[in-house]
Amino acid sequence: MHKIVFLDRDSLLATVRHPGFAHDWQDYPATAADQVAERLQGATVAITNKVPLRAEALDQLPQLRMVAVAATGTDNVDLAACRARGIAVANIRDYSGVSVPEHCFTLMLALRRNLRAYVTDVEAGRWEHSSRFCLLDHPIGDLAGSQLGIVGYGALGRRVAQIGQAFGMRIATTSRSPVTEPGVAQLELDELLATSDVISLHLPLNEATRHMIGARELGLMKPTGLLINTARGGLVDEDALAEALMRRTIGGAGFDVLSKEPPDQDNPLLGLRLPNFILTPHVAWASAGAMQTLADMLVDNIEAWAAGRAINLVG
Repeated sequence: MHKIVFLDRDSLLATVRHPGFAHDWQDYPATAADQVAERLQGATVAITNKVPLRAEALDQLPQLRMVAVAATGTDNVDLAACRARGIAVANIRDYSGVSVPEHCFTLMLALRRNLRAYVTDVEAGRWEHSSRFCLLDHPIGDLAGSQLGIVGYGALGRRVAQIGQAFGMRIATTSRSPVTEPGVAQLELDELLATSDVISLHLPLNEATRHMIGARELGLMKPTGLLINTARGGLVDEDALAEALMRRTIGGAGFDVLSKEPPDQDNPLLGLRLPNFILTPHVAWASAGAMQTLADMLVDNIEAWAAGRAINLVG
């Protein structure tokens, strides 16, 4: 009989059905890194959303045969160590094709139309004292007619491109694979950064992509350009971004992710109180519909692996 342990059940606000085979199931609301080995003793299947599974813990878990990641990103799992120990790792794919792109455009629109600054003005009572019927103290721009640069052209990148086209935006992307969609220009990263009005990141975090957007890359962007990140915080050098935002060398940024989550209090982006920066707490993925789809796919992955026809394997 399989023993299945969900290490951070409270990270998923959805109904998680139990697999249709004999098993023992155990939930923990959350798990600290130093509790992993103890809680997974005797487990054949570990479920983790963001709890790290490193080689030191895996060395103490001889019965573990599968890691079911309740997310797309797998940077919290030592894939090489799992491979060496014959542990299958499966992740969730294409579950947030509505939620994440909609959040991207929420950030884009709020920044381009200076919503944060105008809401602050209204709350401060400035509208009542205006000499006109409206306030026009902050510039308002349109998405239509601007260039949307998409870094990473997988399922989410393509969906963002489709919505951008519906807004009347020109689409450009940088991607390792050839892009054949009509109306989508494929550019090198430097040219994409220099020519786009909005940059949206849709890449996994790994050693090749860590800090791929740093001071040099931010310096290539237009002074009115927006940087949107709903992928992984480590893709961007946060110190360099804070500097660019404070010096107004870029137009603004909308982030849903940070390099460490939950963040340390000294994270340079946490203390920013700027109208050209919006930070949300890693919720782009978390619409009710997306979370339920994720929960269903999570159990699908476990059932398929147990039946000898594993799907969505990583590494």
